[in-house]
Amino acid sequence: MTDPKEHARLLEGLPTGISALCQVVQGILVHVFWAERYGLTLPEDRKKEAEIRTVARKLARIRELDDGPLTVARPLEKRLVGNCRDFATLLCAILRYQGVPARARCGFGAYFLPNRYEDHWVCEYWKAEDQRWVLVDAQLDQLQRQVLQIQFDPLDVPRDQFLTGGKAWLMCRAGQADPDHFGIFDMRGLWFIRGDLLRDLLALNKIEILPWDGWGLIARDEKELSDEERAFLDHVAALTLAGNEAFPQIRSTYENDARLRMPPDWQP
Repeated sequence: MTDPKEHARLLEGLPTGISALCQVVQGILVHVFWAERYGLTLPEDRKKEAEIRTVARKLARIRELDDGPLTVARPLEKRLVGNCRDFATLLCAILRYQGVPARARCGFGAYFLPNRYEDHWVCEYWKAEDQRWVLVDAQLDQLQRQVLQIQFDPLDVPRDQFLTGGKAWLMCRAGQADPDHFGIFDMRGLWFIRGDLLRDLLALNKIEILPWDGWGLIARDEKELSDEERAFLDHVAALTLAGNEAFPQIRSTYENDARLRMPPDWQP
């Protein structure tokens, strides 16, 4: 995930501070669902840019729209159209290029609708001086913070404000939360949470996946899940919440289970 490939030169010379990097990302992306709030009407063909899966292809499209340095914010109509995942993965790509451990996380934000956890992606990076992983929501610019009345620092999102798919799954399985409070639009429930749990596992394995991609256990009908599969999902959820020492097991779990692996004929 997040390999810029032949477009790596675009990531050279960028600032190293998290705040400055979020401003860079915000200057090259516009969220498909927020565009009109900025006064931008998107043609239907531009909305399809949110379906670009890989960072390398995103950077290629960014260059097509404007070949200037990424440090210069584009006019709205020259920004790549994306969604929360694009903000998370581009920040992740830049941090990794700079040698900072980072990963995209799939889960649910508590700050979009009252008493609801909305499908969302953020970036997580290793803050060496604190010896901890820090959640960053690069999507939340000044306008969005004002509209959503954000009361926390988007550069250090509290763990109760963003729940990874695994955390949401275990909470709902334990009866600590209502599955129908998790999802997006009219798509809610434990089946949706399962999708975010497994997409989070895939992201931890550096698989570039869109928020609506699905196969294997992601695509399985809820009624068809066996007790063994639910127990396996509990295990996977616990792994995604574990510390750095769990990464070898996270990797082997993905590699050794065909229900999780990306199909060989999947087209990025």
